Amino acid sequence: MTIPGDETWLDGDAVRLVRPYTVSNGRTNPSANLGLLSMVVATGNAAQSSLEPDHVQILALCHQPISVAEIAARLRLPAVVTKVLLSDLVDCGAVTARSPKPAAADASGRFLLEKVLDALQRRL
Repeated sequence: MTIPGDETWLDGDAVRLVRPYTVSNGRTNPSANLGLLSMVVATGNAAQSSLEPDHVQILALCHQPISVAEIAARLRLPAVVTKVLLSDLVDCGAVTARSPKPAAADASGRFLLEKVLDALQRRL
């Protein structure tokens, strides 16, 4: 998928010309609590003229729910930089983010590990 504005941020070999720490203005701590599996979707409440190019690229990806990890992969940015940019968008109301529901108590922990062990033993 081609993202609007890609051509200005990539050279001929599709390598970013701007360093990731520059994209996030040196910030390393997102203001929103986002995990790699958090699902993000655009709300349609942002004035795109006031956003940075990377924020606009993220919004272009968020018309349908998409995970933080997939956004980072598509933008070719480290996850922490992507989380900082996404938290900017959450703070201004341009996107909403929802963390995955925690697994039920009986479907996690020891029960899950025993199921994985059983499957591995059958395979060997």
